[in-house]
Amino acid sequence: MSYLNASIPPIYCKIRKEYLYDLDKKYSTEYYDCVVFGITSIAGRAILFNILLANGACYWRLPISAFFQKRFSRAEVQDMQIHELELWNCFSYYPSVHCFDYLVGEKGKYLGLDKKFKYGKYLFTIDWAHPDPNILDVEHSEIPQEHKCAHILELDNGNYAAQPNNRILWNISSFTTGRNWPDYTVQTTEWSVENKGLVSEDTDRMFYNVEVKDETNG
Repeated sequence: MSYLNASIPPIYCKIRKEYLYDLDKKYSTEYYDCVVFGITSIAGRAILFNILLANGACYWRLPISAFFQKRFSRAEVQDMQIHELELWNCFSYYPSVHCFDYLVGEKGKYLGLDKKFKYGKYLFTIDWAHPDPNILDVEHSEIPQEHKCAHILELDNGNYAAQPNNRILWNISSFTTGRNWPDYTVQTTEWSVENKGLVSEDTDRMFYNVEVKDETNG
C-alpha cells in the first residue's frame, strides 16, 4: 500500500488538450498523446492521474475525464463530465492498486446517471485502507457499509471510468448467465474470528487444543 502516490499499469492514450491549459475552451477540440502511469489519492477528492507527454513533460493530478482512448479520434468520443465516469472520491491517502487476474480482459457494464448502461473492459482496481492504528482514522475506508473500491474500465465509447462493485455487472461468458439487476443489502458486519469465548491450552505443544471457555469458573 502506498501513501499519496501509486503506480498503475501504464495506459497509452490521449489527453484532451484543455486539461493542460486549466480548461481553456479554445483547446476543446484538440488533444495530445500521453502515457498515464500513476495516481494520486487525496481523501475527499477524485482519483487523480499522473502522465508523461510525448514532449517529455510530466503533468500531475488530472481527473479521469481528461483522457480518451488512443484508437479513437477526438471527434468520435463524447466529452463526459467527471461525475458521469467516477461515482466516489478517494477514501483515504493510502491507495492500493491491484490487477485481478480473473477480471483481466473481461467486460462489464455500469448503470450511468442517465439510467443507461455503459459498457467497458476491466483494466485494474484501486482500493483504500487505513495504515496504522496509531494514526487517527477520520475516513470511511474500513467502515463496512461505507467502503467502496474503484474498478478502472476502458469504455466502449472511448472514455475511461472508475466504478465500484455495486454499480457494475460483469459478463464472464463461462459463468454469468443472469440478467437481472441485483437487490442485495449493504453489508454492515465487521467479521472477526477472535473474542468468541474460546481458549487455547497453556502448553508448549505445537498442535494445541482449543476449547470453549468456561465462564462459570471466572
